[in-house]
Amino acid sequence: MEQEKKVSSRFIYFFGSFGGILFGYDIGVMTGALPFLQSDWGLYDEAAVIGWVTSGVMFGAIFGGALAGQLSDRFGRRKMILASALVFVLGSILCGMAPHDGALYLVLVRILLGLAVGAASALVPAYMSELAPARLRGRLSGLNQTMIVSGMLLSYIVDFLLKDLPETWAWRTMLAMAALPAIVLYFGVLRLPESPRFLIKHGREQEALRVLGYIRSPQEAQREVATIKDMARREERSAARTSFASLLDGKYRYLVIAGVGVAAFQQFQGANAIFYYIPLIVENATGNSASSALLWPIIQGVILVLGSLLFLLIADKFNRRLLLTVGGTVMGLSFLLPALLNTLIADADPMMIVIFLSIYVAFYSFTWAPLTWVIVGEIFPLAIRGRASGVASSFNWIGSFAVGLLFPIMTASMPQEAVFAIFGVICLLGVIFVRARVPETRGRSLEDIETNSLPIRGAAATGAGTVNQFDESR
Repeated sequence: MEQEKKVSSRFIYFFGSFGGILFGYDIGVMTGALPFLQSDWGLYDEAAVIGWVTSGVMFGAIFGGALAGQLSDRFGRRKMILASALVFVLGSILCGMAPHDGALYLVLVRILLGLAVGAASALVPAYMSELAPARLRGRLSGLNQTMIVSGMLLSYIVDFLLKDLPETWAWRTMLAMAALPAIVLYFGVLRLPESPRFLIKHGREQEALRVLGYIRSPQEAQREVATIKDMARREERSAARTSFASLLDGKYRYLVIAGVGVAAFQQFQGANAIFYYIPLIVENATGNSASSALLWPIIQGVILVLGSLLFLLIADKFNRRLLLTVGGTVMGLSFLLPALLNTLIADADPMMIVIFLSIYVAFYSFTWAPLTWVIVGEIFPLAIRGRASGVASSFNWIGSFAVGLLFPIMTASMPQEAVFAIFGVICLLGVIFVRARVPETRGRSLEDIETNSLPIRGAAATGAGTVNQFDESR
């Protein structure tokens, strides 16, 4: 434990969120690699193969998130982040070694890689929310999103720099270089402490107090340990052992539906259709080669990073539900308006859709993108937090997998504007879900959220607890 005493709070927060780099890089790297892979293997008319190669990571992530969430309740968040980093290194190298025309091999390896990606997406928000103080939890948990989009931008830049290599070396190098951030993550996490809430849940109170001492004053650390212990005792009395069936228990169901619903809507809104396929979208709109459009992903990546930095400034100044409502509304209109304008204007500029997609990315970057993981990290009760975070992550990846797989198939059978209009409707449905089902969590401790969050309908009926739950003026 002497080594842990040397760990600074900045180091903890930085590497606690660094796991986002892993799946941010992998989300982005295929954007640039795909045109070269498509040319190298002659996949121009193979929409289903392209969809599976692209979405294989998301398919694996569906299971990786759920598995890691369950195992982290037993072995700890830190150990599972280390394991996911090792799997990521292995999977990235194997992707770069794919045999020529080995589509099935590449799909299977990317499914393996997805196990690590899904694990990181489940573990990082839970770890960060359990370390962050309530007053800073939105901002510090938002570091996860900053890491994700920084990983995406890094991959876009790497893709652009490698675009002049022979095509077979270009895409292989792009995919294999994903191992580098995973190696950095592994050695950084080796020095991280375990989550204090996990330690207390497993009877290691002194270790939890020591960890909280790195990032709290002594008085704050003592109070937080007492609060966590009290909540843990209450959970033990009500449910000595939890399982996935516990997620549907009456006292948890409302918060589980809220967290899982937000995670699912984030992906079904279609963001990854832009991030994975923007060169192909530009090619479809302009007729220019997709491999010559690799500057557009960098533009999208810069917008994402700037949006994530904006979120860090406003995260704890505006309510979660307000930001999700504004963001989802503008995102939906950004998808719907191009379809409407193309219907009304026969010779509309084909690049108009790319401009509207940039507006979508801008609002997504500081609302739904980071807030999904903030909410997933803070809304679930301690007794089910690992499993519930894993399920939320899995539903998020189900949406990502469906979008990644179906987008090239849909655009092969209908106009791009019609496909994006479908996503626009989903964005607006997400806003309705937030207003109806998601409690306000800004500025509240994890234990307070668990104790006092009631369904909106129930709160309205009783007239009780409205300030703690949904006061939009806070």
